[in-house]
Amino acid sequence: MDLHQLTAISPIDGRYRSQLQHLDEYFSEYALIKYRVMVEVDYFLFLGEKKFFKVPALVKSHLQNAAANFSIENAATIKETEKITNHDVKAVEYFLKAELDKCNAAHLKEWIHFGLTSQDINNTAIPLSWKHAMEHDYLPSIINLQHQLLKMAKDWKNIPMLARTHGQAASPTRLGKEIMVYVERLENQIQLFSYIPFMAKFGGATGNFNAHHVAYPKYDWVKFANQFTEEKLGLQRQQYTTQIEHYDTLAAHFDAIKRINTILIDFCRDIWTYVSTDYFKQKTKKGEIGSSAMPHKVNPIDFENAEGNLGIANALLEHLSAKLPLSRLQRDLTDSTVLRNIGVPIAHTILSFKSIEKGLGKLVLNEIKLKSDLDNNWAVVAEAIQTVLRRENYPQPYEALKELTRGKNAIDKKAIHEFISKLKISAALKAELKNISPYNYTGI
Repeated sequence: MDLHQLTAISPIDGRYRSQLQHLDEYFSEYALIKYRVMVEVDYFLFLGEKKFFKVPALVKSHLQNAAANFSIENAATIKETEKITNHDVKAVEYFLKAELDKCNAAHLKEWIHFGLTSQDINNTAIPLSWKHAMEHDYLPSIINLQHQLLKMAKDWKNIPMLARTHGQAASPTRLGKEIMVYVERLENQIQLFSYIPFMAKFGGATGNFNAHHVAYPKYDWVKFANQFTEEKLGLQRQQYTTQIEHYDTLAAHFDAIKRINTILIDFCRDIWTYVSTDYFKQKTKKGEIGSSAMPHKVNPIDFENAEGNLGIANALLEHLSAKLPLSRLQRDLTDSTVLRNIGVPIAHTILSFKSIEKGLGKLVLNEIKLKSDLDNNWAVVAEAIQTVLRRENYPQPYEALKELTRGKNAIDKKAIHEFISKLKISAALKAELKNISPYNYTGI
């Protein structure tokens, strides 16, 4: 069968293709080839800027256009060459040499890929595509989600809610504050992510500029490479490498995304639980079915879908961050096939963001249920009463409240107020204690 959304093995390229196809600009085979072409062109032109040779304006314009307008057809041409060379980067080199032929610059062909090994191209092209994916898609997506949660937190900041520590009724909280917990956690991790540099390797076959140095022994190639990677590509160059990048900072990116995903799994489980306890209803859509057998059901499937995709993403991110920094001696090829998969966990992650946003859009606050739970759990004000009594140096207040409330079923407002009335304290203090309720005992 031909590749189709219905025949794709991965749901990323099948079932969810319509939601994720924009990521092929960064993570597809086409994207990898395109970014290699971009780096090769930028390197060639930078050599020209540094006066190793003269680049006519027509040649410069032609190569820049070839990179800027790189097409699927161009990539297919390179893949055909790769069938002969059995080397993907060499096929890119031959493609660009052919482009020089088209603009009567055959005399400059040997400056394409001058002094480089394939990893000088791969370990700049992949970090560059990764950087663009993070800056243009991933970070805006997670920041938008965080802002959506922040808006919800503000909208619900005054909604009292029964807390449940260990799954049991506990001191009341506010719904908005519980959402703010996730807003702050995400903010902290996004900030940590932003501190991690996007790094590249650029230094020849074993990282020492051997070929460059033998051709031009008096030239400062380290300065050249630093300027090229930082000024032209916007990447930070690793100063001491083998043939390949050591991937430590890329692994740090993976670990940072994994932590963010873990926070979102925690969030999805909390929202799922609030739905299951009826704190939230969900908007229905005409024609939708919640269960093939039970017509009444409106399931929290968006949060379940997100949790599943976040889990898959984290499993892959765990492998990527653990594997990529490992390479035998100056280089083995295990990084090559692994790097081709870095878009997969990002796709699952972006898909989870979309599911969470969709799920949040369906939530309808059920204030009646929140109020009912507070009304049925007056025992939670026991902490407040015994703390005020401690302030007044009342003897053994904790023990008295424990005797009244622990494990008891029918602790309502009446029972609490009767207990307060029997205390040997002032009328003013009794009034203060009776003013405490599950609705206003929510702290700061």
